[in-house]
Amino acid sequence: MAANDNQNLLEGKKNGSISIVGGRGPNHDSEKSPFLATEPVRLTPAWEETNLPNDELNFKGLTMERAKMELNPPRDKLLLVFLTLMIHGVGTLMPWNMFITAKSYFVDYKLSQNYTGVESEYGTYFLSYVGFASQIPNLLFNWLNIFMNLGGNLTKRIVYSILIEVIVFVVTVVLAMVDSSEWPGAFFWITMITVVILNMAGGIYQNTVYGMVAKLPFKYTGAVVLGSNISGTFASIIAILSSQFASSVRTAAIYYFITAMFVLLLCFDTYFALPLNKFYRYHEMLKEKEAEYHKRAGINVGGRPPYWKIFKQAFPQLFNVFFVFFITLSVFPAVHSDVKRSAGDFVIGDDLYVSVTCFLTFNLFAMLGSLTTSWVTWPKPKHLVWPVIVRAAFLPLFLFCNYRPLGIERVLPIYIDNDWVYWGVAVVMAYSSGYLSSLGMMYTPQSVESQHAVTAGMFAAAMLITGIFSGILFSMVFPMIVQYNFLEWLH
Repeated sequence: MAANDNQNLLEGKKNGSISIVGGRGPNHDSEKSPFLATEPVRLTPAWEETNLPNDELNFKGLTMERAKMELNPPRDKLLLVFLTLMIHGVGTLMPWNMFITAKSYFVDYKLSQNYTGVESEYGTYFLSYVGFASQIPNLLFNWLNIFMNLGGNLTKRIVYSILIEVIVFVVTVVLAMVDSSEWPGAFFWITMITVVILNMAGGIYQNTVYGMVAKLPFKYTGAVVLGSNISGTFASIIAILSSQFASSVRTAAIYYFITAMFVLLLCFDTYFALPLNKFYRYHEMLKEKEAEYHKRAGINVGGRPPYWKIFKQAFPQLFNVFFVFFITLSVFPAVHSDVKRSAGDFVIGDDLYVSVTCFLTFNLFAMLGSLTTSWVTWPKPKHLVWPVIVRAAFLPLFLFCNYRPLGIERVLPIYIDNDWVYWGVAVVMAYSSGYLSSLGMMYTPQSVESQHAVTAGMFAAAMLITGIFSGILFSMVFPMIVQYNFLEWLH
């Protein structure tokens, strides 16, 4: 029996395997004792014979921490990463929201005839100029940031962008402190220059944040969109509080703009906290492993991305993002803020009517719509386009409200003269804007190959700004429309 066992052992060595033979004879029941079965057990060949790379054999770069993360993927405890990215979403649209929400400070105070002593058109066209000064550089630098590495690596782009924005807000606070009544023209153009610089930096910052978040699960893109909607709500609330409790308009403006600086500094600080989070590091590690896998497979992921291919694959969702913001910015804030109170006994007085029914309502419900996508993602990507197109109905609806632009005599009949109905339309418009834009931004990185998700996220951010800019341009035709009863032309 021993001789047979030795013979089996020698044959097993030759074949690269060893047969373990039970010691209780041929009648032993191997099913009852699997550890003593006669099934051959394969020995792993020597590493030298597998021709594996030395880095893999020596487990180069594999630390105990990474090994633990591989075995037990970390969770986003206390939603710290989600909240951090939401804060960055607040920061991305902070410059735009702070300036348009401060309309009364610029138009009714700094550029008003009562303050300057002269009548000018600076106040009349202030919001239109701010729109162009904000969105043209934002649009340009968003698109350039996709194809060119503006500002260096990821960290440099975000850090420099935030620092530039903080410096510009310091200049804005100084302008609020000084007496500019003798030089309204200079004040106006200095303000426009600061808006341009803010949005050049903001364009790079926003685009980079959406590219950064594309490596995380898609709900984290929704966190950035949610933050951008919170940004508007935050600006509206700060504007109302500062105007109600400050001793003067000048003091209110100083507190208002200083608050924006603190938010941007919070974004600066939290960016450096992200790499310390295990959940964030884990997903960065997954992207690194995926890039290494593609490299070994001969897929060039380090070269120039196939931009046209990515754009075509993501186009349905890119259109959704564009059209949602086009419709929204066609109405808000230019048309929305010029809708006047219809009833004298409405619950909101004239002094807060625009602040509440326009700015606060839009930003609050857009935020709630964006937040809803954390639990509900309907419709699915293929059918999202239908509710997006239906939102075009808001264009005539707002024109039929008591919309009275400054210096324009309205001829078009008013069909919605009930303040509650108008407010309801405003709520639906805002909620659908936040909800559908979040879905479009979340679906875009999923519509392309995973290695191109970052580029797709940058395309989505650029289309977002393109929609905003196109909507602002289109809103300029509405004052001309209400001067004529175009419904008579249809007959």
